[in-house]
Amino acid sequence: MSLNTPQQIAEMAIETGTRKAQAPLPAVMVLGFLAGAFIALGFLLDIHVSTMIPGPWSSLGNLLGAAVFPLGLILVVLGGGELLTGNMMTLPMALFSGTISLAALLRNWLLVTLANLAGALFVAYCFGHLLGLTEGPFLAKTLAIANAKASADFLHAFVSGIGCNWMVCLAVWLSYASKEVTGKILGMWFPVMGFVAIGFQHVVANMFVIPAAIFAGALDWGVFADNLVAVFLGNAVGGAVFVGLAYFVAFAKPARVPQASPVEAQR
Repeated sequence: MSLNTPQQIAEMAIETGTRKAQAPLPAVMVLGFLAGAFIALGFLLDIHVSTMIPGPWSSLGNLLGAAVFPLGLILVVLGGGELLTGNMMTLPMALFSGTISLAALLRNWLLVTLANLAGALFVAYCFGHLLGLTEGPFLAKTLAIANAKASADFLHAFVSGIGCNWMVCLAVWLSYASKEVTGKILGMWFPVMGFVAIGFQHVVANMFVIPAAIFAGALDWGVFADNLVAVFLGNAVGGAVFVGLAYFVAFAKPARVPQASPVEAQR
């Protein structure tokens, strides 16, 4: 079969989380930088595609922008990358199974957060600011997206983050379901497109678009830090609880076999 069952996917997710927790520092930082850059490039493509659509058709532009955003996750999963939001599912599943410690999980999340941030900032500054790819004719769209995300209060950003990573981790989960490249791409495409079209908040994507607005002189780093904390926590709950814990309990948690009483054991 070209399809893995949910039970097999759960085993793969646990194995992946275990391997990621044990990865050497240089690999984590390089792959984390690449993942942050890949997500930023997907967002950059989103901005450019949606900006090309005339104003009266702006809703279509938003949909088309969401349709190309999945490029980032496709590059991460198929090309290789350490993405924080995906790790918020796989490492907790490994933790629940007892193959890694909480310290190992927190170490990975911290390192990957820093590496993702570096990759996203690189794209925002070098491509967005220096080349002007988020400014000039694209500035209005960049600022509209950044302001919408940064203006959310803590509760709304947190809940939005839950919805986002619920869908992103489902995309990663579905990529494990297929053994074929085409199936993996299709499995990832629609959940990611969905979260972007809905407007949920993704911590790594925000590491690109809000700094892009900051480099254009529109926002400040304090606003970015507040948003980062709220969305990070929401993404962590969405990935670790709504996908990782839910599927661990459903498919990976060992079943408890009732022990026979001494009388039954003698029969």
